[in-house]
Amino acid sequence: MKVSLSTPLYSISNIGEKFAKRLEKLGLGTVRDLLRHFPSRYEDFSKIYKISELEPGQHATIQGTVEDVRLRKSWRRGMAIVQADISDETGTIKAVWFNQPYISNVLRPGRIANFAGKISVSEDNEIYLSHPAYEILSNKNSETKHTARLVPIYPETRGLTSKGLRFLMKPVLDNLATLIEWIPEEILETNGFPEVNRALRDIHFPKDTDDALIAKKRFEFEDLFLLQIYNLQRKFKISKERSPVIKTDIEKLKEILNELPFKLTESQKKSLWEIIKDIERTKPMNRLLQGDVGSGKTVVAALAALIASENGYQTAFMAPTEVLARQHFATLKKLFSKIGPDTQPTTALLTSSEARAFYQNDLEATLKKADLIKKIKGGEIKIVIGTHALIQKGMSFRELGFIVVDEQHRFGVKQRAVLTQNPKKLTPHFLSMSATPIPRTLTLTIFGDLDISAITELPAGRINITTKTVEPGKRQEAYEFMRKEIKSGRQVFVICPRIEVKDAAEDGSGAAVLTPRQKMMREIKSVKEEYEKLSRKIFPDFRVAMLHGQLPARGGSASGGKPTKESVMRDFRDGKTDVLVSTSVVEVGVDVPNATVMMIESAERFGLAQLYQFRGRVGGGKHKSYCLLFTDSDSKSAATRLRAVAEAKNGFELAEADLKLRGPGELFGEIQTGMPDYAMRALQDIELVKMSREAAVSALKKDVNLQTYPSLKTKLAEFSKNIHLE
Repeated sequence: MKVSLSTPLYSISNIGEKFAKRLEKLGLGTVRDLLRHFPSRYEDFSKIYKISELEPGQHATIQGTVEDVRLRKSWRRGMAIVQADISDETGTIKAVWFNQPYISNVLRPGRIANFAGKISVSEDNEIYLSHPAYEILSNKNSETKHTARLVPIYPETRGLTSKGLRFLMKPVLDNLATLIEWIPEEILETNGFPEVNRALRDIHFPKDTDDALIAKKRFEFEDLFLLQIYNLQRKFKISKERSPVIKTDIEKLKEILNELPFKLTESQKKSLWEIIKDIERTKPMNRLLQGDVGSGKTVVAALAALIASENGYQTAFMAPTEVLARQHFATLKKLFSKIGPDTQPTTALLTSSEARAFYQNDLEATLKKADLIKKIKGGEIKIVIGTHALIQKGMSFRELGFIVVDEQHRFGVKQRAVLTQNPKKLTPHFLSMSATPIPRTLTLTIFGDLDISAITELPAGRINITTKTVEPGKRQEAYEFMRKEIKSGRQVFVICPRIEVKDAAEDGSGAAVLTPRQKMMREIKSVKEEYEKLSRKIFPDFRVAMLHGQLPARGGSASGGKPTKESVMRDFRDGKTDVLVSTSVVEVGVDVPNATVMMIESAERFGLAQLYQFRGRVGGGKHKSYCLLFTDSDSKSAATRLRAVAEAKNGFELAEADLKLRGPGELFGEIQTGMPDYAMRALQDIELVKMSREAAVSALKKDVNLQTYPSLKTKLAEFSKNIHLE
């Protein structure tokens, strides 16, 4: 019976309910899922050796006749042991299997079979086949799945081995209805890729390594190619929309810059200029502004918002958290108070719990949310900073010309449509900001529809942060260093990966029985444990506070009453606390210039991008700052990763190292990006990324709407539904 890609696996005759449930554990429910469950590696059993040619330690395939089969129990452990004597024209060898008694019923004397496995040496100095894969043949020329070939090894799960997957894969491939090729023929030819039906056979049952590699590359290329087309079409569509023309009075801008208490860095100037040139066009700007924590991205965005207000347009400045929104509001107030009152735009803060307005002459007022929204609708407020409250029901702008979004690069299509409801139907210019460094391969693909600006240096006077890995033997020394910093009037962050460790289950004897996961979590420092240790044992003479995601957001006081996130952070910022023990809640949007030490417990548990964000929380003041990476791990890979953080000169350099060490999922999380797994791995191959970009440009040059490529158009529509890049 022919099967299609959408055929459920449970409906296939040789898959029982039990087997189907095991497949579900691997996320395999349809024929498509199964065939896209690609091998992670291959074992080369392609050459058939004569028994007389075998050597100890070798992995080899032999073909022979079963002479004798014996099943016995081990007297030590009661383990079932199957032994078989295999012969060919050059000799005889023993094969041994443990705890697989059924093999004695399968391997009957006289049967011809292939055996593939490791050649081991017994205590009697005789060679034997240890636990070999076997495959019974109807004749010596039978086609094989498990032996005498390049054998695929798949990601497995309990009760489902690679042999079981191969057993299932072969008949499914044999009965698969011919698939329609959707990649244009000229692109396949240019890049030397096989067509899809052959590629599926070559990746699962390749004749040789070259066939396997080129098939693998074709499937990695597929998703990158679709993503490139998706981005390029989106970029083309946006370029056809009309936006407000925002002109810059260069002389006035120079005056404003001269009034600021600092000078812009060269890359700040360059980024601002790129934005200025974009927003004076009728086409919408769609730009990503990258830069390390503290590099001055907000200042550049604020100056662009100021230019928009001078042209009579409003700016929506959106942040993912209330903490970050308040910080941006404080930054803009400080910046605008330095320029002449006649230039100061009316600026507001709007979150789910707060509504404030900052007027000319440094006047500030708390408003009712309804009143502030009314002022925004009337166009009185020129710059509005907020959270998702900016796109709540009933919220609208009179003349929205500019949108700034921080740390949410993919906020765009749907949310922008909500913000863009103005009578003239002009599309606002869009600027996304990120302190997460993004490698070149990702900017070419995931962010392929955005133009990129980068602030590559820190502002003058900002001191480099010294980063050190602290091993267990140096822990006390590090505590003494932290004590010295606190006594000098500085403050310390302590970051832990987890809030608390749940109690282990107990068996009948009352002893703790830990699952493997619980054992792992026991190794991780919890915020509550760390808080108790630091406040009572290490720094009893200092003021230690605790911050984590389970605290209520607002209300109360850290110094009196029930603590909240806001009150704990406020007390730390105001210098009422010396040490703040926290989870990753401080990763984004916390600015405490007096904090000079960032101590990270179990640092190997965090991603490099996260560690980099944590490090950026210190070093914002005039004092020398330090990042201490505490680790109890003796893993070489952990040491390599932490060394990369310590040695990276800037975020972009670290991002490239991160991509090589752990892949793009470490940077953004595979779930967050919405990228298919195979494409995520392919992002590490810059040449393949370039190849996919060139192919997408070539296809769209011939036909931007893909009318001449109906199969590709259908595939792209399917792909677009399944990815969630926002």
